[in-house]
Amino acid sequence: MLSESYRLRPDAGHRLREDGVPVIELPGCRLVLSGLSVGARAIVSRLAEGWSDDRALGRIMASLEGEPRLLSANLLIHKLLGRSLLERRLGRSGRDLISVVPRGLAAAGGAPPCAAPYRMSRFAVLRCDGERLVADTPLGETSIAVLDPRVAAALCGPLDEGLLARHLALEEQEARQLAGELLDARILVGEKEAAAEREEFPLMAWEPQDLWLHHRSRAGAHAFPLGGTYPLDGRRAPEPVARTYPEADAVALPPPAGLGEVSLTQVLGERASVREHDDAHPITLAQLGEFLYQVQRLTVMDRDLGRRPYPTPGSLCDLEIYAVVNRCAGLDPGVYHHDSLGHRLERLGELGPQALGVLRYAEGATGAGRLPQVGLVLTCRVGRLMWKYESIAYALALKQAGVVMELMYLVATALGLAPCAVGTGDGRAFAAAAGLDPLAEPAVGDFVLGSRPAGRPS
Repeated sequence: MLSESYRLRPDAGHRLREDGVPVIELPGCRLVLSGLSVGARAIVSRLAEGWSDDRALGRIMASLEGEPRLLSANLLIHKLLGRSLLERRLGRSGRDLISVVPRGLAAAGGAPPCAAPYRMSRFAVLRCDGERLVADTPLGETSIAVLDPRVAAALCGPLDEGLLARHLALEEQEARQLAGELLDARILVGEKEAAAEREEFPLMAWEPQDLWLHHRSRAGAHAFPLGGTYPLDGRRAPEPVARTYPEADAVALPPPAGLGEVSLTQVLGERASVREHDDAHPITLAQLGEFLYQVQRLTVMDRDLGRRPYPTPGSLCDLEIYAVVNRCAGLDPGVYHHDSLGHRLERLGELGPQALGVLRYAEGATGAGRLPQVGLVLTCRVGRLMWKYESIAYALALKQAGVVMELMYLVATALGLAPCAVGTGDGRAFAAAAGLDPLAEPAVGDFVLGSRPAGRPS
C-alpha cells in the first residue's frame, strides 16, 4: 500500500482559544474543536505545522496519554478527514506522488465504480497553483496536487492499473490505490462515463468553461473565498468611479429632455428586437444622447462610489458604454466613449477596419443584412469589481450586463428607436478599435441601436 501522511488543509488557519481549545478557520467558516483531550489537541497543532504520518501522530498521543490511547489518535484522524479538514499525501519509498486536497466542508463521496480503461474527464484541468501542479474538476469534491510529474504524464492518454504501475514503477495494488484516488476526485473517468460526458444530458450540454464559472461563483460545492473579501485591497488602489479620457476630443450631448408621458406598462408591452434601421433618417445626436443619459448617467457618491439608473454591485459602477458610430445625424462616424458623468462623447478613433469589424460582426449576428447605425459595446472595468469581490466578479459583470440590456430595450422603446441585443461580439476587434486592454476592460455585452423604420410601431 502507498504510504499516507496528513496536514491541515492549505486554506485553513489554526489558533488556540484562551482555554486551549483549537479553532480552525476557513473562508466564511469557523470550526471550534471542543471536547478534545490533551493528546488530541497536540495532534491538531502538529497537523497545523506540517506533514505527519500515523506513526508520528501516534507517538504524540502515546507520549501524552499512554500506549492504550493509540487507537484514539487514528479515530481523530478519521474524524478530521471526514470533516474535510486535512490534506492527505500519498507516496512510496520517500517519493511523493499526489496529495488529495478537500474543497468543501463535507465528507468527500467516492465516484461510482467504473471499469478500465480510464481517461481524463473533459471537465478536468491541470493548472499551476504556486509551485504545485493541480488537477481539478467542478464535478469532484477534492483537488489532486500532482507531486510527481510522471502522474501528470500518465493522465494524457487511456490507462489502466497495469499501465499506471509500469509508468510509475509501482506495485499493481499501489497503482490501483492511486487510480482509485484519481477516480474518486473525478479527474479520471471510465470509457462509459467519458462517453456520457460527451453524449448524454445534462453533461453533454455543458461546456467546461461554463460549468467552471457556475461552480466557482456559487457557494456550497466549495469553501473557497467568495463575495466581498476585498482581495486586492492593499495591493493596488481602487480605480476612480468615473471613467474619462481627458486627452480625447469630446462632443457635448444635448441636455436630456426626458422620456415623455409613456408608461412602463406600454414600453414593456411594445419592447421588441428591431434589426432594421431607417438609413434615410438615421438616429440623431440628441436621440443617442437621451438614450445614453437615461441608461448610463452617473451620480458620484462618497468613498468613490456611484449611482446609475440600474443596480450595480457595491455601488462600484464598473460598466462602461462605448459607441461605434456608423450613421448618426450630427455626429461623425467613429469610436466614442460615453462620459456618463459629464454627459458627453469622447472620440477615441476613426471608423477604421477594426471598428468596421465590430459592426460587421453585429450585422452577421443579428441577420440585419446591413451595418447597424450604432453599435454599443458594454465593457467592465474588472479592476473595480475584483478589488472588492472574489470568485464572483465576472459572474456579477455578466448579470449586470443583462440588467443594462433590458434597460436599453425599455429606453429605446420609449424613445421610438430600434434596439437589438447581440449575443456576442468581436472583442478583439473592439479592443483594438478603442485602444483598450481586453484583460483590464473586457467587452461583456453588445447592442445595436438605430432609427426605427417607417411602418414599424414606435
